[in-house]
Amino acid sequence: MAIKSFSKINLSLRVTKKLSNGLHNLQSYFCLIDLHDLIKIKKIKGTKHLVKFSGKFSKHVNKKENSILNTLKILESNRLIFNNYSIDVKKNVPAFSGLGGGTSNAVFLLKYFIKKKNKKIAKISRILSENIGSDVKLFFQNQGFLKNINEINTFKKKHKVHFLLVFPNIKCSTKYIYSKVKKFSTNSEFSFNQINKKDKFLYYLKNSTNDLQLIVEKKHNRIKKLILRIGQLEGCVFSRMTGSGSVCYGVFQSKNSAKKALNTIKRIYPKYWSVIAKTI
Repeated sequence: MAIKSFSKINLSLRVTKKLSNGLHNLQSYFCLIDLHDLIKIKKIKGTKHLVKFSGKFSKHVNKKENSILNTLKILESNRLIFNNYSIDVKKNVPAFSGLGGGTSNAVFLLKYFIKKKNKKIAKISRILSENIGSDVKLFFQNQGFLKNINEINTFKKKHKVHFLLVFPNIKCSTKYIYSKVKKFSTNSEFSFNQINKKDKFLYYLKNSTNDLQLIVEKKHNRIKKLILRIGQLEGCVFSRMTGSGSVCYGVFQSKNSAKKALNTIKRIYPKYWSVIAKTI
């Protein structure tokens, strides 16, 4: 059995305060995109699970401590799986990129094993959030607004959006980036009026921000230059960084304009990883 583990993009990101547990309260418009890791799952005989990573970005995965192994342990300790499995993850999503690849692997593995037990999913997802990351909840919605660290407003209408993604071969430490947050944004109220039409939604997002972007740009000036360069490409509505970085992206008016932009970026930055993607 093979399942797709989709990545996410933060279309906006506000850091509103630091919580007593050390985490930060966030607000973010987000979406899942069709860029995905591929997870192959097979029941096996033996005394332990066999977990293997392949693909372009597999070398950045800690083979002894990762989200797949952690998820399997949590499922076992909660008596939700009783067999051993061979799991092969083809890593197409860059690590340390802000696309949530490792968290996505955990969530989609969870949904595979207990997809018919909704109460159990809610319970285990909370445990995953505590052990893997607070962005676990994002991967249960294709598009939405993270109102705070515990609550998501879902979209009644989903918008089709095309992206150019560029990974500048910089590994951003989420822990380090958040340690540099000194100022906090005010809370923003979610309104369906802001998203009921695609043009209105993109205009709203264009005038939004990612509060972590300035911190990353100060540490890595080439990310600032890359975001500006993407924004200058024909058909780009706006350009930004996702999450705590370092993947930079542009939102484009159409698939064709995104394709043309990809060709330009490949020519200018031949050593950077770059692809086009769209919302799922």
